[in-house]
Parts: sequence; C-alpha cells; structure tokens
Amino acid sequence: MSSRMHLPAGWVTFVFTDIEGSTRLAQLLGPGYRPVLAEHRRLLRRTIAATEGAELLTEGDSFFLAFDDASAAITACLTAQRALREHEWPTPESAPRVRMGLHTGWAEPRDGEYASPEVHRAARVAAAAHGGQVLCSAATARHADPLPTGASLLDLGLHRLRGFDDRERLFQLVAPGLERQFPRPRTADAEAHNLPVQVTSFVGRQAERADLRELVVRHRLVTVLGAGGGGKTRLAVEVATDLVEEYPDGVWFVDIASVTDSGLVAFAIAAVLGLRPEPGRPMIDTLVEYAANRRMLIVLDTCDAQPSACAEAVTRLLAGGSGVRVLATTREPLALPGELVWRIPPLSVDPPADGSESDAVALLLDRTAAARGGRKPDPAESADLRRVVRRLDGLPLAIELAAARLRVLSVGQLAERLDDVLGTLDAGRDDPPQSPAADRPQSPVGSTGDEQPELSVRTAAERHLTMQATVTWSYRTLGPRAARLLRWLAVFAGPVDLETVEWLLGDDPLDPLSVLVDKSLVLAEPHASGYTYRMLDPIRAYAARRLAEAGEERDARNRHVAWSAHALEQAHLGPDGEPVTLSLYALDPLAGEVRAALRWCATGGSARIGLRLAGGLEQWWRERGLAREGRLWLFRLYGRLAETGEVVPEGELAAAYHLHSLHAGADGEYAEELRYSQRAEAAARQAGDVGLLARVLAGRAAPLVDLGQFAEAERICREVIDWAHEQGVDSEALFAVFRLAELLWLRGELDEAAELLGAARPVEAARPVERGRRSVDMLLGMVALARGDLVAAHEHLLAALRSRMHHGFHGRACDTLNAIAVRCAVGGAPLTAARLFGAAQVTRATLRSTPGIYDAYWMQQQAALRRILGDTAFDEAYGEGAELGLDEAVALALGVEHPDLAADSDWFAAEDCRSGPCQSAATAD
Repeated sequence: MSSRMHLPAGWVTFVFTDIEGSTRLAQLLGPGYRPVLAEHRRLLRRTIAATEGAELLTEGDSFFLAFDDASAAITACLTAQRALREHEWPTPESAPRVRMGLHTGWAEPRDGEYASPEVHRAARVAAAAHGGQVLCSAATARHADPLPTGASLLDLGLHRLRGFDDRERLFQLVAPGLERQFPRPRTADAEAHNLPVQVTSFVGRQAERADLRELVVRHRLVTVLGAGGGGKTRLAVEVATDLVEEYPDGVWFVDIASVTDSGLVAFAIAAVLGLRPEPGRPMIDTLVEYAANRRMLIVLDTCDAQPSACAEAVTRLLAGGSGVRVLATTREPLALPGELVWRIPPLSVDPPADGSESDAVALLLDRTAAARGGRKPDPAESADLRRVVRRLDGLPLAIELAAARLRVLSVGQLAERLDDVLGTLDAGRDDPPQSPAADRPQSPVGSTGDEQPELSVRTAAERHLTMQATVTWSYRTLGPRAARLLRWLAVFAGPVDLETVEWLLGDDPLDPLSVLVDKSLVLAEPHASGYTYRMLDPIRAYAARRLAEAGEERDARNRHVAWSAHALEQAHLGPDGEPVTLSLYALDPLAGEVRAALRWCATGGSARIGLRLAGGLEQWWRERGLAREGRLWLFRLYGRLAETGEVVPEGELAAAYHLHSLHAGADGEYAEELRYSQRAEAAARQAGDVGLLARVLAGRAAPLVDLGQFAEAERICREVIDWAHEQGVDSEALFAVFRLAELLWLRGELDEAAELLGAARPVEAARPVERGRRSVDMLLGMVALARGDLVAAHEHLLAALRSRMHHGFHGRACDTLNAIAVRCAVGGAPLTAARLFGAAQVTRATLRSTPGIYDAYWMQQQAALRRILGDTAFDEAYGEGAELGLDEAVALALGVEHPDLAADSDWFAAEDCRSGPCQSAATAD
C-alpha cells in the first residue's frame, strides 16, 4: 500500500473478499491458476479505482478495502461481481466464485492501518457469505443510501458472527446479474436442526418412539420400513426431535420425495447442510469431507423415491466419518451393510392395562375433535370408536380419513358403514392379493455373476424403473377389483366423486376404493358436498400404463368420453331434468375432463363424438379467452376424421364449422372465420335442417363485421331475419337480431334498434343458453347511452353485468364494464369511469379478446375523458383500475349510484336541495 494513499476516517465501510474454494480451484487448474488469480485481481482493482476505494491489503486470493461511502462500497461489490460473472474465463470450471462482506463502523487510521474491532466484524461478515454472494451488516445497510439502480437488500435475519457475542442482522445484495439463491449464511448460530414443524399433535406410539430412539442411538443406519400411510415420516421426525441435543453438529431433515433426479440426491443433502458445489469436484466428495469430523444425524425421508442414489450417499457418508448417523424412511430396504430395518407397526387397538384408551382410539378422538371444531365425541360413542379402529387395523392414514368423515357422520353411523364399505381395509378377504414376489424381474440371460451387488450400485435402467417398481409393490398387493379400479381411474384428469366412481366401475365401488385409499394410491379429500377422490400424477401415469398393458384402454377411455358428454349435458339441466340458464361456472370443473376426452377422441377414439364435446364448451372457450385452444382441438379432430374415414352427418359438421368460425373470429383470424362460416352454410344446406341453417346464416354477418363490411353485414342480417320468420324459426336467428341492433346503433338508428330489441327480449328469455348473457339489456343500455337517457342506461347495463358475472360470461362482462364506464363519464364520475376502463382493458388483455364493434367507441370515450381529467389524473385512475381483478371491478361498477338517487336528481330537488346547491355523490370522485 502506498504511504500517500488516502485512508478514510470516521464512518468507514470495510470490504473483505476472497475466492470460495480457492485451494480446490488451484489444485484443479494447476499452472492455469496463476493467470486466473491475476485476472481476478485485475477486475477487482479496476472496480476499486472506479469507486475510489482504498486497497489496504491483498494476500493470495483475498482483498481488504476501505471506503468513505457505503453506497460506493456497495456499488463496487456489485460491479465486481458482475464483471466476474461476465468475464470469459478459460473454462466454466475455472471461473472463481468470490464472496464479499461489508461492514460500516467508526474507525480512525493509524500509521497506514486500522486497529478496530469493526475490521474484524467486516471479516466475519465476509466469512459468512458464499461464493457469488455479497453480504453486509445492518450498519452498512443504514448508510448505503442510495443503492445502485435496480438493487435492493434482502434481510436475512439475525446471526451470531464467530468471535462476537452479540447478534448481527445480515443483508444480501440483490440485483440483476447476481445470483439470488444461496444456503443460509455460515455463522456461529446456525440452527441445530431443520426438522419440519408439525401442525397436528403427535398421539400415541410412546413405546415405538422409545424403541426407535434407542435403536438410533445404538446403530448408525436405521431404516423405518412400511407401507404408505403407516406414519413413518411423522415418527422419524418425533424421534429426531428428541435427539437434537445429542448431536452438536445438528439433526438435518432431507425430503428425497422432492428430488427429481438421482444425481441430485447429494446436492439435496448438501443444500440442507449449507454446502455449495466446488469446481471440478463431485458434490458427494464435498459432502463426505464436511461430515467426516462432525457428529450429526441425517433423516432421509422417502428414500424409495431415489433408492439407488440414497444408498450410495448413505454408504459414502457412513464410511467417511464415524460421527454420522442416518435415520431413513422408505417402502423398501436400502440393503446396505450395517442397516437395521425397523418395520413400523399399526397403532395398538387394544386398551392398555391401566384402563386408558388405545393409541388408535386416542388418535381418532384427537382428530375427530379437530374435525368437529374442538367438540369431542360423546362418551356414549366409546364402543363405536373401538369398532372403527379395529376395522381400520390401527392404520394412521385410515384413522385420519375416518375422523374427517366424522364431520358429517356420528361414530355409530361410520361404524355401520364400515361393515359394508371399509371391510376390505382388512387386506383383501374377498379378493386375495397376489404375492409381491410374483413377476419379480429375473436375472438377465447371460449373467456372469460378476456384476456389482444390485442394491449397492444400481444401473441406470434400474434407476429408471425404480419408481415403477415401488408403485408395483403396492399395486401387486391389490385384489382384482381394486387393481381394475385403479387402472380405470387413470382416465380421469382430476378429482371424481363417489357417484362417478360407481358409474365408471359399473359396480359398488366402496370396497375397492377403500382399499386404494388405505394404500395411499388414491387420495380421499373431504368437501362440503362429500368426498372426492384423486390420484397423484406419478401414480396416474403408472396406472395408465397398466391400463394399456391390460388391453382395457379403449373401453375405459370410451367410457370416460361418454361420462364427459353426459356431464356436459347435465350442466345444462336442473335437478328436475329441465333446461336451466347456462352457467359457465358449471363448465369450469369439467374443462379438464373434456380436454382429456378430446385428447383420446383426437388420437384413438371417435372424432365425431369429439366434435360434440368441443361444442359442449362452445361459449366457455371464448369467454375464458381460450378460443385458440378450441380451434386447435377442432383442427386435431378434422385430422382424425381424415385418418379414420369416420362418417359425420352434415348437420354435425355444420355445427362444428359454425363453432370454428366463431372461435376464429374471437381469435382474430378473420379470413379463417369467413372460410368456416361458408363451410358451415354449405353443410347446413346439405343437412336440410331449417333451424340449424338459420343459426348458421345468422352467423354470416360476424366475419363481415370483423372485416369492416358493415353495410353488407346489415343486409345479410335483415335477409336472415326475414327468411327465418318465413320458415317459422325466428328464435334461431337471434344472433342476427343482435348483430343488426349493433349495426343500427353504430349508424345512429336508435329507434329501430330499440324496437328490434324489445321484440327480441322474450325470445332471449325463452332460450336457456342465451338468457344468462342478457344481450338485450346490454344493447338497450348502449342505445340509452346514445340517447342520453342515463337512468335507462344505468338500469339496463347493471342488469346485464349482474347476469353476465352470475353466469360466468367474463368476456362479455368486460364490454359491459366499458359501457358502465361511459355511463359514469356522462354521469359526472370521471375518475370511476377511468378506473373501469383500466380494469376492463386489463381483463380483456388477459382473455386475449380481439377488437369488436364497440372498440372505436370505447377509444373515443376514453380520449374525451382524458381531455376532461388531464393526462396525469386519467393515467393515475386508469392505472388504479388496471390493478383491480375482475370481481373487484364488477363490485366497483355495481356500486355506482343510481342516477335517481343522486343528490341533484329531479326526484329530490324539491326537498333535498331547497337550502342550497346540491352536489351529486358521483361528482364527489
């Protein structure tokens, strides 16, 4: 350091940096390390010079710097990290990962150096960082104002730095170009465990808890083995909690179920321990070296998700250090030397000698009280409680499910149901299960016997089959009826209710369904209307493969298609079987199933039925902003028709082409819209169905309007309306009536439009598919706005908005929001108008709505509103509206005061305004 260098005094920000894993990097690069180190120094010094920092010490790979400004120090670190990341190093492995720490404190230089505890605190902050990370103390965070553009400080909480008694709040520099995700800081007070916090009480198993605790103390590898739902994880966590104080280097929980690849198991364990990868070194080596001289307990949960990698990691960890112990949970042993396999038993169902309740009954009592809002079962139900737990064989998962059922059933009712429904929880008395060993994979032909042991070092093929083999273990314990149900349930995309399962199976499903739930192959989830049942995706995929292997896929999927068609039909009917006003909310839960059915129709089923299914969601596709998806399904179904040569009646083709035309228009594909409109007309004429032809002809105007040919569109509408009247199918031309009314409104023929709509109101009301949209009210509201009739506009538009939202027509609701915005602008509430315009625009963009006949009008009204409010006020209010969700925007619109209730209304002028000038409530905004 030059003796002439200026050293800051007073509030000084100290910075320490070094290369994480520099020794390992030097060993890896050999002679190539020196130029990397030199380039690292050059980049840092260039940054220091630009920010006027003082370089006090450079030793090896470390820097010690001082700044008289905390913001400049932060900027220097940010610039340096970006420079290091952007620099082209000889190889990716040679890129140094530099950690940086900053602290600001009061210090005075003496003889060209600082002798202050603040320097040591800064060094400890740097030591807590990871490669690529910038940490600073709370003092630096307070003084660093302003921060670099785009940068922020992430509060990492209080930590005890090594050598300091107090706790320091650490912050991580977050900015574009920097990594964000790091393990916890390397500080002295790192938590002694990361065991998950349980949300329910641990009931019973005191003897098992004590036994397992003793085994973990005596043995270095203990594996808790059992089927799903047996309580393996919960018991392991409880035992590990008891042992936290026995392991000075911590008790660490690793969830292997979340690891998606076998190669990431070591990384998952390392991340829990706060370790980072080192250049050119396998993660497992870093992990073993770290654990070698430590005394710790590692809880590996759900090892059957990655059994081979878990076995390898455990082998290395146990061989690397005598202080490491492992407690594993799994459905199959790791098969390692020294492994003690402890099979978890069911909860005891027999009461102990002291007269207290058995563990199984105690668990049922506890969970039932929780399910019933804290109300415990009546003492008179004790006998039935014992009946229930005995029927469930003390299996914790089954007891939890039974307790959930007790929200709506008495214990006695549940016990009676178990006689019929859950008896098969006693493991297949009616349908003896197959042996899990049957069909076990045989040794490959030509095996020499010199291969590595199967469970200590597994091949890639075996790793790929492991999840399937694990599920197969449970699958092969099923009786024929439960196995068939599992396979057939794979055709459903989401949860199904009991009635659906019964329909699918064609038999009483309660027994086999109970078996699947008990084995955790199917999840039972309680809802207000009853239970629903679903499979996790990996199990569904396995069951689907089994379905195909069993030769049942065509039958099962065709049955699912039939169910989907039936469900769509029922969504249009009320409890009495009569048509009801269509609500798109009733179609929302069916969309996933219809998609699954369409996928089968387009690949292996009937395209004709697929066209019917697509038509069942006709308005839903467009109102949910999914017109493009609807078009793509239709294209796939056309391809299936061409592939199979399946014959489809002309009438059904006409309906599909008409649907396609509407989708194309909503998706902005106007040439395609016109093309399919013409195809629909040709097919409808071939079919000879007058009503169908009227509907198709009524749609002819839509592409003309979208193409701006308004006069031709009006001519077509009038011709279609007259022709439909002559044919006696006036109601089928309703779409043409609405189009004509829009065109009349557009050119100012308001009286004719109002007369036309007045005649259309009873027609709309008589059509369940149409009446929820309240198109007549929407259009009458637009006519009223054009006439300046604020009262009529308000009433019509709010009626349309209420109905459209109540029945799920979100796309159309956006048009109504725009219209109500115009009503507010005219009625003296310009800020509310701007908010509604903003909300409607954002929702339309979300739904990918294309410009319609009203768009020019909306833009004209917004421009006028901007002139009234000014750019700043309009943009602010518009932005506020853009932050609203659709429901919030609708609530705002429905809250607009009726014009007749305003303080300056003629209705109240004689009484309320006598004493002085009145101001409308709308004006107040």
